[in-house]
This record gives sequence, C-alpha cells and structure tokens, in this order.
Amino acid sequence: MAGIRLSHVSKRFEGVDAVRDVSLEIEDGEFLVLVGPSGCGKTTLLRMIAGLEAASAGEIRIGDTDVTALPPKRRDVAMVFQDYALYPHLTVEKNLGIGLKLRGVSRAERREHVLRVAKVLGLEGMLARKPGQLSGGQRQRVAIGRAMVREPRVYLMDEPLSNLDAKLRVQMRAELGRLRDRLRVTTVYVTHDQVEAMTLGHRVAVMNHGLLQQVGTAQELFDHPANAFVAGFIGSPEMNLAHATVVAGRLEVGEHQLSLPPGAGLDDGDRVIVGIRPSDFELVQHADTAPDSTLTVKAEVTELLGSEMRVVFLVDARPAGEGAQGADPAEPADFSLLGAPDAAPGLTTSFTAAIRADPRITSGTRLRLSVDPAALHFFDPDTGLAIGLRAASAGTPAEIVTAQHERSG
Repeated sequence: MAGIRLSHVSKRFEGVDAVRDVSLEIEDGEFLVLVGPSGCGKTTLLRMIAGLEAASAGEIRIGDTDVTALPPKRRDVAMVFQDYALYPHLTVEKNLGIGLKLRGVSRAERREHVLRVAKVLGLEGMLARKPGQLSGGQRQRVAIGRAMVREPRVYLMDEPLSNLDAKLRVQMRAELGRLRDRLRVTTVYVTHDQVEAMTLGHRVAVMNHGLLQQVGTAQELFDHPANAFVAGFIGSPEMNLAHATVVAGRLEVGEHQLSLPPGAGLDDGDRVIVGIRPSDFELVQHADTAPDSTLTVKAEVTELLGSEMRVVFLVDARPAGEGAQGADPAEPADFSLLGAPDAAPGLTTSFTAAIRADPRITSGTRLRLSVDPAALHFFDPDTGLAIGLRAASAGTPAEIVTAQHERSG
C-alpha cells in the first residue's frame, strides 16, 4: 500500500483550466472522497492520478515514487468506472481474473485469488454466469472484484454507483463501507453524491471550478464549512443562504431580525451572507414561549416525510446567488452583493425548514420558526469565505482556499 501526494497539480484543456493548482496529501490506507458538481474537475484529477491524463503542471507521487510521467500500467493502481466495462462473453470467474491472466499469472494462482475475492464480495455462486445473467449490483461487484484481484497499491473509483437504482445504491454503499474497513487500501473515490461522500470517506475533498475548496471529515465540513459553496453543497436539504445586515446589534434578514451569537465578531453596518441549516429551525408552538430569534413565515410548499416534514417559505432578502457559492478567484465579482443595497427591491430567497411532521401545516399556513443564534453561519459576501467563529474552527481548509485565491488572483 502507499499514500498519494499531489503538489500544485493543474490540468489545462485548450485554454480552459479544468484543475487549478491542487495540493493534497492522501494517507496510506485512507479512503478519500472527491466530491463536487459536474464539471468541477474531480474526474480529471482522478484520471491524472491514474495516468490517463497528463498533468499540465505539478507533481504526483504514489508512495515514494514520482509517477507524474509514468504510464498507467507502471503506477500500480486499479480503476473502477461507473460503466461496469465487463467482457460480456466471459464468465464472472474469467472477468475477475482477466487482469492476472494478462500479467502472466498461472491458472492455479489466478483461481486462488479469484475465489478469495469472490467470497469477500458474495460472488461464489455466480462464477459460472456471464454478465448478462447478473443484476446491476452484481455486475458492479464483479467490476470492483476485478480491481481487488490485482491487489494494487491504490484503488481509484469514478462514480461506481451512479448507474444503480436508489435501493441498490444504498446496498452497494454499505458493501463499499465494509470493504473499506476490511481492505484498508488507499482509495480515491469520485462522486457528485454528497450522501456517498459523507458516509464513505475517512475525509472528503470538495472541489468547484477546478479548485480544492475544503478537505476534512464529513462532520467538519458540515459544522464548519470554509466558504459558502461548501456550506450550500454539503448537507441535505442544502443550507439556506441569503444576504443580511447587522443593525443595532441584531441581524436583519429581510423583514426578520435574529440575535447574533456571542463573539460573532460582527459590527453594526456589516453586510454578510447568513447560512441556516434546515434542521436548525424549530417550530414555535406558543407565542408566549417564543425565543428571541424567530421568523413568522407562510408555508409555500410542504412535504411530509414520515416523522419529518419540510416547509418551503420565502424570505424578503436577497439570495446569495451562485457566485456567492463558487469560490472562483478568476471571477471575484461573482461574490459581491447582487447590485447596490437599494437595487432590485422585492427580491426574495426560498428557505427550507426541516421540522417534526405536523399534518395541520399545509400550503398557506402561517407559522413561527425559531433558530438558535449559535447555529448561524456567516460568510463574506465579496469572497464567499467563512467569517466569525465558524471560520476560526474551519482552520486549515479555509487557508487552502485563501492560498489558492492568492495564487490564482
């Protein structure tokens, strides 16, 4: 096994920067998930580690070896793709052992490796079948097993569950989690699904616009996002984000006023992007027990989800906008307020609250929601970076983005 070290790695395609100056160290045996929206550069970065794409700049090391200029076959990595890429005319056993056969491994040794991996993946009774006789989940297990048989130093997985239906994805995610704990082989896993990222990764690396936004455990990213993009991307439903202003020691979010947490480090007149996670709202049952920070809103849409319900409502505040979540130093203007303070009156932001289910709450119902000031997140409207207490807790990840802003600026 071996760790991976990326030093200032970039990739440029015909004048377009797909990956920008990424530096990242993946520990030996770590399961690291690269996550981000389509086009963020995560798959390109994975392909550079594999040697399928040449880096335009920077250095890639696997263990103690500089593999930047080495071809894929000399990097000792195994890839699993979203399409199973199985040979339809070969049995499961032969599909599992094809890589060893090409390397000249004897039939007896191949059989031994294949049987061991088949047992781990629950494929023992399917070795004589061909891919057309398997379900999607079984085919994906064969694809993963083919990589396992090789016993590489590094596994690289590119959205391996994306072709499965919802139920199979949950099952395969659990199986991958068990394999992760059992094999303890360095793995880089690419996905756009934040649930996969948060449940599978020892650490999660969030990317956008080719830049590394933040690296940390799933809980660190959820509790202390380094910028507005990470805040809006990690968590389901996503964090509510809107422009707000500090007035007379309180936070004005449109027509609503919220208390500031102690030590927030904000002064009167400061403009911020405020973030509130849907799960941090609580329904206030009685007006006489309402906390200091409440919002009286009208439900626009309600969704009953068993013990929980989601309530969508509008707040008379400017939305943060895509730019405020982008952390793209090449376009700094995207982080600014949407126009001058008095421009475009009447802009509203759609908020979501995740509260205990109450069938009496329907579209048009007026309700009072409270939020603990300590749960608020604050971001700079010009840079998107976290400010206040959350920024201090984010630590190194925030420094990653700041340093990349400076290098790219």
